[in-house]
Amino acid sequence: MSADFQQDGYAILPGFYDYDTQITPILGYIRRIIEMVADKYDVDAPCSTPHEAMTQGIMAIAAENRAWAGEIYDAVKQIPAFMQLVSHPENAELFKSLRPGSEPGIAAGGYGIRIDFPSEDKYRAYWHQEFPAQLRSPDGVVFWTPLLPVTSDMGPVEICPGSQKEGIVPVEQDDGGVGKSGAYALRLSNEKERLAKYQSVAPLTKPGDLIVMDFLTLHQSGANRAAHPRWSMQFRWFNFNNPVGARIGWKGSFAAGVEFKDVLPELAV
Repeated sequence: MSADFQQDGYAILPGFYDYDTQITPILGYIRRIIEMVADKYDVDAPCSTPHEAMTQGIMAIAAENRAWAGEIYDAVKQIPAFMQLVSHPENAELFKSLRPGSEPGIAAGGYGIRIDFPSEDKYRAYWHQEFPAQLRSPDGVVFWTPLLPVTSDMGPVEICPGSQKEGIVPVEQDDGGVGKSGAYALRLSNEKERLAKYQSVAPLTKPGDLIVMDFLTLHQSGANRAAHPRWSMQFRWFNFNNPVGARIGWKGSFAAGVEFKDVLPELAV
């Protein structure tokens, strides 16, 4: 697996997390939060099971008021079982196996649960590297794992194998014509020409599976055209033992309330 990661800039680990002990508690807590928000606003939202709540329930709430679904988005990332998964020792061991000799750290503000609603492209992350949006250190790894089975119509994450070998790619601001801001508005410099060099992959995964990606691997969120949201968890680990990270004091970027161009202006076009 480590050899594949070094070559391709990503790797897939089926069943890395135990579904019953590590994923099920998160799903149950999500169901309860959706139920509480539905009760708070008196919305008739089916929530008898986690799957029903995360598909039909949240869609019913969003149909009444999109901002109410935003409350759920902010609340679920504070679930204790999720935070335990973010900082689980097996993540540190995996990071050290991918980065021998590293001193692993967790990127503050670099973890969360994404809820990608159907056809909501304003919040879709287009082709990017993780580093400009997160900073901390260019020697980092994204941990990406789904909370619902990912099908092709839900827009699986798209990855360009081997693209991490280009190093850090300059970026420019572009709101995409839909009012994107912050990290969502970052676009690769000479994007079309860069992407033409690669054949992208879009792996289908299920809860418990883990995709790990180098901070410099080009990837994007797929376009969700299903009838319900795509639910996934992301957290970022980085290596303190990296000269660029040490030079910038392991500062964060947008998630830390800082724009990357103020920390590393050479990245901005």
